[in-house]
Amino acid sequence: MANLSDLPDSARHTFVQGDICDRPLVDQLLREHAIDTIAHFAAESHVDRSITGPAAFVQTNLVGTFTLLEAARLAWLDGKKSESRRFHHISTDEVYGTLTRDDAPFLETTPYAPNSPYSASKAGSDHLVRAYFHTYGLPVVTTNCSNNYGPYHFPEKLIPLMIVNALAGKPLPVYGDGMQVRDWLYVKDHAAAIRAVLAQGRPGETYNVGGWNERPNIEIVRSICALLDEMRPDAAGSYTRLITHVTDRPGHDRRYAI
Repeated sequence: MANLSDLPDSARHTFVQGDICDRPLVDQLLREHAIDTIAHFAAESHVDRSITGPAAFVQTNLVGTFTLLEAARLAWLDGKKSESRRFHHISTDEVYGTLTRDDAPFLETTPYAPNSPYSASKAGSDHLVRAYFHTYGLPVVTTNCSNNYGPYHFPEKLIPLMIVNALAGKPLPVYGDGMQVRDWLYVKDHAAAIRAVLAQGRPGETYNVGGWNERPNIEIVRSICALLDEMRPDAAGSYTRLITHVTDRPGHDRRYAI
């Protein structure tokens, strides 16, 4: 809740802690608050956890999306005009699979080829969203974004994990040779893109959101070490001493670009 303490005009916001798979709760919120726009961010998103425990990803990403779609369909498509309503589904570039070093970036028309339980569950949710537009006319849009970073980033992800581990003097685990390339997108740029698509996007369309900022993972880790060396110098020496190469994870995509 502390993350929300500086919201302007707090009277305009209501915080509800719940589960998107809880259909009665979702129905109640749509009805009581006369909600006309859903920005669907909710997802299990950590690939490592999807490998060791895929069930939660299927439940949240597929069943949860289905629950929201069904609730919106019944609340919005009841003979009323739906032009003022919008279901915005936030997805990921990982649904497109992997690229080689010389491949062109992903486009909205790139065939789906997910390689992890996480990306497969997100691909499935994308297909459900598309189906609800074509079958029921639900006013949906989808955005597929690249790797986000920025304030409040959950500490299981690469950038915050490296910062937290380094400051604690713990190893900085890097998969394989560390040359997996990601297209890093600052979170406020992503938020601006979502606002633009909500305002101007055409129902049924998909929009890719990239950062034009491709970097190998090992370069990201070394950059973090260099910044910490400058801002929080350690008497034991450069934080790069903590970089530890570990066995690559199964099905690890080599490169994303969008």
